[in-house]
Amino acid sequence: MIEKLVHINRVSKTVKGGKRFGFAALVVVGDGSGRVGFGHGKAREVPEAISKATAAARKKMIRVPLKEGRTLHHDGKGRFGAGKVTVRTAPPGTGIIAGGPMRAVFESLGVADVVTKSVGTSNPYNMIRATFDALANQTSPKSVAQRRGKKIADLLGRGGASAVEAEADAAAVVE
Repeated sequence: MIEKLVHINRVSKTVKGGKRFGFAALVVVGDGSGRVGFGHGKAREVPEAISKATAAARKKMIRVPLKEGRTLHHDGKGRFGAGKVTVRTAPPGTGIIAGGPMRAVFESLGVADVVTKSVGTSNPYNMIRATFDALANQTSPKSVAQRRGKKIADLLGRGGASAVEAEADAAAVVE
């Protein structure tokens, strides 16, 4: 499991004897091969907040189909609150082009090539939720073919590709 600490927020409450500090942690957890989750934990001490956030992230993991184990199958958009993100597939060698919180999500997910853009907010909580919204809408050719009762080669054979190329692509598709 890959655990990445994205953000720690310190809050204080003024009480009779002075100030009481609390900490909130945002953590992303992934297995590096298509499963990823995020969690939020709050406690009076930083390590405790991180462990709570990690436990929450492990509970709420989602599976994302990857193309060739390195990129997404198709482009997508996600939004949460004021956070809007665009995620795009990329050719081999591109790397992860993403800012802060989004980079942590894709590194944990095991994506090697992706281009992203976040518009509207730099709040890490909303950025991550918008990213997860975009990832939740990802579908693989295998699942689409199953849903429509067709062969994967039939779906990939569109767009002027020859039948032989479509068969080869279909054989290469693994979820």
